[in-house]
Amino acid sequence: MSEETKNDQELNEEQPKVDNEETVEEVFAEEPQEEQATDELSELQAKLDESENRYLRLRADFDNFRRRINAENEAKEKYRSQALITELLPALDNFERALNIEADNDQTKTLLQGMEMVHRSLIEALKKEGVEAIDAVGQEFDPHMHQAVMQTEDEAYGSNVVVEEFQKGYKLKDRVIRPSMVKVNQ
Repeated sequence: MSEETKNDQELNEEQPKVDNEETVEEVFAEEPQEEQATDELSELQAKLDESENRYLRLRADFDNFRRRINAENEAKEKYRSQALITELLPALDNFERALNIEADNDQTKTLLQGMEMVHRSLIEALKKEGVEAIDAVGQEFDPHMHQAVMQTEDEAYGSNVVVEEFQKGYKLKDRVIRPSMVKVNQ
């Protein structure tokens, strides 16, 4: 045998014999693989889209969380003294009641002057923190600012107008910390 024939036989022996029918089946078998690859690609694209949406939602949630925390911190800073002021208001009321006493001698007058100075200092310190007294008498009744404890019929005042104030109300910046207790005209 010639060398070429030997080489051809070796090649034929190494390669399995395939008939034409198997080759056609292999060709048709590749088409489902392409469909499968397309399906896998679309499935991966759907997962990618879902992951991107989840990422965007999480980022938006985090941004909202950060804004909410910043707003809460600003509110804490703005109203940090509210608890102390609320505790001081009864003392301020007592100061004002004490200052309404009629002084009959020099010693009492001197004591009242000292109390007025302390009262003024206390009012100024509260103003620096943003505390304001709520105007009541002569104002139209506002349920957010006033607490009606009595009603009256007085021709000198219009309807739904505050006639008398029993206890002063106070605001801290834009928040009512104690409404005024008032008598309202019907």
